[in-house]
Amino acid sequence: MMNKIILFLLIGSCWISVAFAAELVVAESAITTAIENQQPVDQVGSYPADFGKLFCYTRILGATTETSITHVWYFRDHVMAEVVLPVVSENWRTYSSKRFLPQWAGQWRVKVIDTDGNELADIPFLLE
Repeated sequence: MMNKIILFLLIGSCWISVAFAAELVVAESAITTAIENQQPVDQVGSYPADFGKLFCYTRILGATTETSITHVWYFRDHVMAEVVLPVVSENWRTYSSKRFLPQWAGQWRVKVIDTDGNELADIPFLLE
């Protein structure tokens, strides 16, 4: 009888762990020149290097508890910024921004990473 109780508790605790393990999904993403009303105003694939500032917008689905994502801004293969952003609902919009210097012309990308280190998205853009 005791073995059955222990087995039931083990199975039950495994089910609870699986039930609370949220899988986050990036439903929308954009590199944009501005955010208005929690939405990107445009979508940039390439932009002049002397602009000064761009935003990375992401809409995250699937959070069942409060968690976070990280926007990691890369210039070529070098990490230029890491921004941790809270995700507090199942359908959450968030963004980060990065200022640029003219000498940083070239290939950029923003990787979206969850708290376990999984890559959720890779968003490339070019500063010309």
